[in-house]
Amino acid sequence: MFDPVIAPSGTLLGLLQRGRGDGTLHALTAPRAEALAALNHCVLRDPRHDWQVENRSLYYARLFLDLDGELDRIEEHLFDPEDALDTDESRTGLALAVLGHLASYGRRDALALLRRYAATGANWAWALDELALRDDDAGLRALAAPVLARFATDAEGEAELAAAVRDAFEPRPWRLWAEDPRESVATRVRAAHETGCFDLWQRQMRPTGPRPGWSVQAVFEWAQQGAERGAARHVPAARCLTAVAGPQDRPEILRAARAGTDAARCTALRYLADGGDPDALDLIESAVSDGSATVVEAAVDAFERMRGAAAVDRARGWARRPDPLGAAAGRVLACRGAVRDRDLVLAALREAVRGEGPDAPTLWTLVDGAGRLGITCAAPVLRHIYRETASSHLRGRAARALAATDPSFPTGFAVECLWDCEETTREIAARHAETGDTRVVERLRRLAADPAEEDEVQTAVRSRIGPDTPTA
Repeated sequence: MFDPVIAPSGTLLGLLQRGRGDGTLHALTAPRAEALAALNHCVLRDPRHDWQVENRSLYYARLFLDLDGELDRIEEHLFDPEDALDTDESRTGLALAVLGHLASYGRRDALALLRRYAATGANWAWALDELALRDDDAGLRALAAPVLARFATDAEGEAELAAAVRDAFEPRPWRLWAEDPRESVATRVRAAHETGCFDLWQRQMRPTGPRPGWSVQAVFEWAQQGAERGAARHVPAARCLTAVAGPQDRPEILRAARAGTDAARCTALRYLADGGDPDALDLIESAVSDGSATVVEAAVDAFERMRGAAAVDRARGWARRPDPLGAAAGRVLACRGAVRDRDLVLAALREAVRGEGPDAPTLWTLVDGAGRLGITCAAPVLRHIYRETASSHLRGRAARALAATDPSFPTGFAVECLWDCEETTREIAARHAETGDTRVVERLRRLAADPAEEDEVQTAVRSRIGPDTPTA
């Protein structure tokens, strides 16, 4: 899937793509046709950079309800001829998830679309999972025949069916079908379930990788074999070294960390850093200076995992370096530094935004650090990240940091966060938003009564309002 094109943050489309609370608030005051066009654009062209992690479906479903939106555009998208050509689940996953939430809110048209797509669509397994949570037994039983018809009755087809049963995210439909009164359905599903269980047992009985008694050199060779096939094994290999290496092996491991193959060097650096070896920090610095890109990345990762006071002290000396080690040092101080390190963390935060923009991966840790250390001078940068980032998770982290650093947060961003797409961000807002605002009290009560809302959010809401809380 290509990276989505995100509209500017000041536009309605840009706000909705980001999942910001202001997106909903602006959509509800915009012309209905314009709001629905932007909403459909988001649902049909998933705007998330990481669609497997970021939330949007409940956010968009709630807006569909508020706008009383029709589902004709979603229907066209699901049943377009392209569905047979582009079977990547990211093409239709968001639309199906939105339909699932709408079905849970009682939209019968959404339930009908899910049933129809589960019977005929390419991403049928996702639709079936949505129905497993929301449809009744009769509706699910009616899908047994069309779903099973997807799998041929030869050996290859039965193997594919067994894999589908084994890997199903929601097992309820398959359990119903295993008890179906139609013998042809029940027998086939039970056989597929048994085959899937047997396949899993066989895989568990054929473990691969290091065995007890391996030498340190054997572990390095195993890591190298993986590297030659494009599979990075230095992390599991370092864990293996913990099991097989003794004090007598330290010289060999130090040699590998200084001048071994890339795989051996990465493995040794990770092992030494995890064990707090006194030479680990010097070896990491050397690796960043003369190692390949693979070694530099592994060395930086190993350094960031170190927890001792020596690593924090070294980070203070490395924080101003204009290289990956300097960036890592800033993140180490953000996680484990003290109040005296505020200026270094703030400098790293500002440099990351200037150099890499509001979506830089390093910002996740630096934003958390700004909040943890209470860096009030960071509030303007945090507000910029909050507005501009396309990552709803990073925006949530910025909101949490603003709650700790920005006195205006309760009457500012916290209010719009009550409509945010991420439940963790809504939880922050529920704990901090100023209830003197009528919109806040009304929204808190709506969240408290919404069965689709997460328990953590509702707990936060209950801590702020009671039955006698005024609404004006």
